[in-house]
Amino acid sequence: MLCCRVSCRFSTLLGFLLAGACVAAASGGAAGSARAGLIGICPDGSMFIVQRAQAIPCREAKLVEPDEVPPLRSQFLPRPYAWEVHKQRNDPNNPYNLIDAARQASTLRATESAEPVPRATEAAPQPSPPQTAPAPRPLPAVAAAPPIPVQLDLALSEQELRDLVLIVDLAQQRAPATIAAEGGAGPVLRLARSAAFESRLRDASAHAGRAVEGPVVLFMATASQPRPFHPNLTFVQGHRAFHPDPDDPNQLGVIRGRLGTIAPDEPLLGYAVLPEHLDLSNPVDIYWDDRRFTAKLTP
Repeated sequence: MLCCRVSCRFSTLLGFLLAGACVAAASGGAAGSARAGLIGICPDGSMFIVQRAQAIPCREAKLVEPDEVPPLRSQFLPRPYAWEVHKQRNDPNNPYNLIDAARQASTLRATESAEPVPRATEAAPQPSPPQTAPAPRPLPAVAAAPPIPVQLDLALSEQELRDLVLIVDLAQQRAPATIAAEGGAGPVLRLARSAAFESRLRDASAHAGRAVEGPVVLFMATASQPRPFHPNLTFVQGHRAFHPDPDDPNQLGVIRGRLGTIAPDEPLLGYAVLPEHLDLSNPVDIYWDDRRFTAKLTP
């Protein structure tokens, strides 16, 4: 029998990504005699929860009850904050960058217009001796591209792979974590943990000179008809979220099958390495494409 675990970084979310956790907190506090805060939606679609009306972050906000908050759409899913800041910082249309360009243009025009005009009483300037062209500056060294991560060699036998499929199925009885596409026509996704597989993954990572420090989750996708499947997964707990990179085996890997179209009776089996601060003994909101469900993966 086998199991899983893996580490990665968190992405700090903006306020509206807290909607799921805020709804749960607000609904729990509503049992008291007084309301703990104000929940609302801004015109741009973001959600907020504040203690006072003066702290509402937008105009024309709509206040809602906890049970009225609509589900998050895919465009409001967590995005890496550092990447957004990097793009804004290097945007040529950013007013912060336009100031430097305008100053350089003004300096160039002032230099061109400041050339002195010779007076009639002054002697004609002597032609300057020809100057040799300066030696070309050497081009800056180009940084080498980062190495492409290599898939881990887990050396799983066919029997061990069948055991992992059985583990994921049986785990749904004590820790349900299953979601199906709307209408039942698409693939079905199941998640579970396996201590044996997690130990195997740690040993393989250590042999490859890597380290696995966070919990590992197995996922299995099945379909009754040929259907496309991509592990576009996001794990959210509290104010933190994690989106594993499918191209990085230190975060997500496939151990049986292939990403893309799933054939009937040929389940796709993979793993996701979560950040070490993610507590799977508490509920975790799991997003798959535009679908969301909550699971407690360690009962």
